[in-house]
Amino acid sequence: MSTKDIFLSKEEEAEVIEAIRIAEQNTSGEIRVHIEKETSIAPMERAVEVFHLLQMENTQERNGVLIYVATQSKQFAICGDQGIHEKVTNSFWDSTKEVMLNHFKMGNNKQALVDGILKAGEQLKNYFPFQEDDTDELSNELSKGEL
Repeated sequence: MSTKDIFLSKEEEAEVIEAIRIAEQNTSGEIRVHIEKETSIAPMERAVEVFHLLQMENTQERNGVLIYVATQSKQFAICGDQGIHEKVTNSFWDSTKEVMLNHFKMGNNKQALVDGILKAGEQLKNYFPFQEDDTDELSNELSKGEL
């Protein structure tokens, strides 16, 4: 596999994880990223499956967010938990998706994820501000399927 075929380098993965840490400093929301090679179903449907496989519904405020990416299929989705959907409209993630899509189109995979994560964190803090007693309920590590 050439470096061109690698979606993120180890250094870029570290930058994505750091973006999650930074985004979560301002919100009680929890953000995760899952990357896999492809999906044979709609990306949102697969994102929901992965969301439950990662047990992301196990947050106190039900405010987990999954950014799902299928690299070879060139598809992605943003999936939020029940607590988020009770407070926001269907278009809540549109601006985040647009920022990410522009970077993906230019081949800037890391920047797509970093900007998407930071934008999601900004949006989440309006509905789920950081609390002094907040704990990091979900891992910040990237989740990976078959690559």
